[in-house]
Amino acid sequence: MAVDRERVLKEAAALLTRRASTPMDEIARAAGISRATLHRHFAGRDALIRALEEHGIAQFVQAMDAARLEEGDAAEALRRLIAEAEPVAAVLAFLFTENQLFEDGEINAGWAELDARISALFRRGQEEGDFRIDLSAAWLTEAFYGLIGAGAYAVHEGRVARNDLTHSIVELLLGGIRRSMEK
Repeated sequence: MAVDRERVLKEAAALLTRRASTPMDEIARAAGISRATLHRHFAGRDALIRALEEHGIAQFVQAMDAARLEEGDAAEALRRLIAEAEPVAAVLAFLFTENQLFEDGEINAGWAELDARISALFRRGQEEGDFRIDLSAAWLTEAFYGLIGAGAYAVHEGRVARNDLTHSIVELLLGGIRRSMEK
């Protein structure tokens, strides 16, 4: 029987997002495979987490591409990015807090690409005069990640309705970074 790697990663992400300490046998059961089969494809928890990292980065790159960040003004591009990121928010939330991905000093180059693209969007908004310039693009990028992660967790815990997530993040983020036109 062929193992559907995508399904295994999806099930692992769903479980680990809810409970980071989920045992490998539970992940295998959720994916409809044996623990031994899971270990043949992922040599252990570390390998599974690294595969989830690659998968999550790839999904977020697709969301960024779909958001067409270069089109229109920066605020509209940011709205599109938040909407496109929503389906992968839970996986990103898990990955942002998974310490093992950052402990050995070798950070996946995919994160740097994501950071660069998001920071460029915030810099563009600053250059267009729409976003505050007293907050660095790097800080705004971290705030974006934080809101995506917190939003995904709030939805999971039932404190925020899934249908309200994009609106809530957009309004809070843009409300805080938009430049005041008052003098």
